[in-house]
Amino acid sequence: MNLYDVIILGAGASGLMCAGNLPKKMKVAMIDGNSKPAKKLKISGGGKCNITNVSVALNNYDGDAALLSAVFKKFDKEKLLDLLDRNRVELELRKGRYYFCKKSSDDIINLLSRNAKKAEQILGEKILEVHKRGEHFEVKTDKRVLQSKRVVVATGGESFKNLGASDVGLQIAQNFGLHIKKFTPALVGLTLQKEQFWMKELSGLSCFVEIGVEDRVLREEMLFTHKGISGPAVLSASLYWKKGDIFINFLPDREIKELIKSGGKKLISSVIPLPKRLSKALLSAIGMKDKECSKVQKCELEQLEKLHHYTFAPAGNFGFSKAEVSRGGIATDELDMQSLESKKVKGLYFIGEVVDITGELGGYNFQWSFSSAYVCAKAIK
Repeated sequence: MNLYDVIILGAGASGLMCAGNLPKKMKVAMIDGNSKPAKKLKISGGGKCNITNVSVALNNYDGDAALLSAVFKKFDKEKLLDLLDRNRVELELRKGRYYFCKKSSDDIINLLSRNAKKAEQILGEKILEVHKRGEHFEVKTDKRVLQSKRVVVATGGESFKNLGASDVGLQIAQNFGLHIKKFTPALVGLTLQKEQFWMKELSGLSCFVEIGVEDRVLREEMLFTHKGISGPAVLSASLYWKKGDIFINFLPDREIKELIKSGGKKLISSVIPLPKRLSKALLSAIGMKDKECSKVQKCELEQLEKLHHYTFAPAGNFGFSKAEVSRGGIATDELDMQSLESKKVKGLYFIGEVVDITGELGGYNFQWSFSSAYVCAKAIK
């Protein structure tokens, strides 16, 4: 039986990045259930992949700030951008903050694949289990058993099940006695209670909002759908929402009192700078009649303030089938923050989405995948 120096479980963003940064003399294998590597990278961002963000800060993540800080100190977004620039991967900046591949996500996939070309790719094989026999690991797939001195788990989360996503990484961790948090859908649309079903009537409309959840306030577009609410603001908010109330400010850059004050004989729905259907629906939702601005009474002004703080409790979310990523994973206190190696099992590493660190929408999760993979690879000698 061949003995590898390192076996990487998963050939996605973090798996490829790790393989490409391991010492060249090492004998490395990558195992993935898909027939081709980087399937999620391929389809992300409409095929152009939101790689990272202009601003990558600790408060853009739900997870261990100390571990994030240690990892980003060694490989941050500037180093990622420099890597892409040196290898002529052209990027485009959207909305002044989101970095996408200018042509196609194939550009970054090709770069990662070239860097990882010395690794043996074992594709189309399902990873079943991992055991440690003495000093070596045994990795069992549905077709063979391989041995390795070290194993890097880069199996991702449970979103995108159509691409073979599973919780196999958590099963491996549990079998070694490590603590985990079960995966739940994140960066996903939210469903509604009966009292908010009026939002479903607005399916297809979008608007720029502020959403407050827990101690976070997120500003971006919100989309009304036939299932509930979605769009960038909602997807990021879903990362922090577990249960209970959220609030939406439908007029984050305007003051309703000023709009009414200058509205004169215009109807309230006409001075609210939102699609007319939405303005009317909002007024109905807060129990306010549409009337001339000049006839709005002081007590009604207080009622209209609800447009800045419309509060309700979502019913749930759209589930894994619509989730961009998974929240949860290997408990971060199980990992050495300088290497992402298990503290309990020498030679066992966890990187990328399988770790209990999840970013907001906007390239943060790919940044974490690349950074954690780099740090892990450089720690392996």
